[in-house]
Amino acid sequence: MSKKKSFSSSFKTDIISSIVVFLVALPLCLGIAVASGASAFSGIITGIIGGLVVGYLSDSHVSVSGPAASLIAIVLLAIQDLGFEAFLLAGVLAGVFQLILGITKSGSFSNYIPTGVIQGMLTGIGLIIVIKQIPYTIGYDRAHEGDFFNYSLIESTDGSYIHEIIHSLNFAHIGVIIITLLSLSILISYSKVSFFKKLKLLPGALVVVIVGILINEVFRIFSPNLLITGDHLVELPVVGSAKEFIGKFSFPDISAISNPDIWIAAVTIAIVASIATLLTIEAGDRLDPYKRYSDGNIELKAQGVGNILSSLIGGLPMTSVIVRTTANIDAGARTKFSAIFHGFLLLLTVILIPVLLNKIPMASLAAILLMIGLKLASPKVFIKMWKIGKYHFIPFIVTALGVVCLDLLKGVGLGMVVSLFFVLRGYTKIAYEVKEEKRNDEEELHVVLAKEVSFLNKSSIKQRLAQLPESSTVIINAENSVYLDYDVLELIRDFNDNDSKERNIEVVMKGFK
Repeated sequence: MSKKKSFSSSFKTDIISSIVVFLVALPLCLGIAVASGASAFSGIITGIIGGLVVGYLSDSHVSVSGPAASLIAIVLLAIQDLGFEAFLLAGVLAGVFQLILGITKSGSFSNYIPTGVIQGMLTGIGLIIVIKQIPYTIGYDRAHEGDFFNYSLIESTDGSYIHEIIHSLNFAHIGVIIITLLSLSILISYSKVSFFKKLKLLPGALVVVIVGILINEVFRIFSPNLLITGDHLVELPVVGSAKEFIGKFSFPDISAISNPDIWIAAVTIAIVASIATLLTIEAGDRLDPYKRYSDGNIELKAQGVGNILSSLIGGLPMTSVIVRTTANIDAGARTKFSAIFHGFLLLLTVILIPVLLNKIPMASLAAILLMIGLKLASPKVFIKMWKIGKYHFIPFIVTALGVVCLDLLKGVGLGMVVSLFFVLRGYTKIAYEVKEEKRNDEEELHVVLAKEVSFLNKSSIKQRLAQLPESSTVIINAENSVYLDYDVLELIRDFNDNDSKERNIEVVMKGFK
């Protein structure tokens, strides 16, 4: 009886939470897909697979997967460079790599990436999202005016980048700007006003979409010159049969497998998607009121299968997404049925009401993504990283600038190099501790070696010994050292046998074996 009651209670809360997640996911699936340079249909495919397949295979009870803002920059560049069908092949290979990571139990590798690098990557992605969405927020038609806002923030050195921004205002659409401003006002209100935060069944993103459709219909009736049409609206396929629906899917170009750029894109997607997923899974477990643990290796395998299937039929790469996962938890989800059913709701939507979805202004989706980008690159993030300390702040800044000005993989690589430099620099400083003590009116210097002293510490120890004053007494203490590198030991012995005598320094060696 109690089991039946428990199942019934769980089923009810999971149905409600799945509706909430669906309402949050729908505009994000559409917006992220368009921002990535793909069709809105591709985003819906990804959300469906992320719910039905990954939701079922996942070890997490609360995680929700789908197209992710953290992959926009990578996907956009890959589609531009490779073409969509070749890009789908990269997505399939990325899924295979994730499967291999899961099978080889590599689910903990994200723990070795410094916080500064991860945060810098997310901030750089946020800045790119903001840059990419500006044209949609003002109604600038890039198809007729050239490729405004390329991937790199650095357009040129002659000021043409600023000129392009000013130039784009000549093609602004007043109706689009009105909807953008209304959408941003709604989203800001939802983030600031406590009343709106409590409306779980009416998330801000959904309200923005509804208001955008309604305002545009008002334009149609009362002010046709403000009406938003054509490329400024969502474009989903409207079909009359199952055969026609299946015909709308896209498939990978297998012949492009010899292209090395395909493999680079696949590795990049697999790494970033896996890191984003593992971080979200960890955050979800912390927020889960039942404190359940999710196996990262199982999650990587589930994501791998999801990305393979999604890319095979024209979908985008996916990750476990923190926005949808948080919404799922806040709505009271108890089991993964919530994530699975939200995928089913997305499938019903694209089959039953594509005509309604095609009325959504792109400006509404751009406003949603703009807020996501601003949240990722918020000034609060910069302040937080500054307070943590320069050893995290500098890699954070280097990574963010590298992601924006170069590309994501190079930005993360630069951040890792800078982080490693600081690690090594810090490691050389903790090799010893110098203390001064007085004995019989004479000063003694105690050089106490650390527990582990490697060849990396050789340079700093050599410099410190060279700085010892002449005619002094120094006690070099290795009693606490468990590991003392041979190069360091030879350095100390050479100092004791030669340099110290030339400088009239009395050396006492303690604890050396």
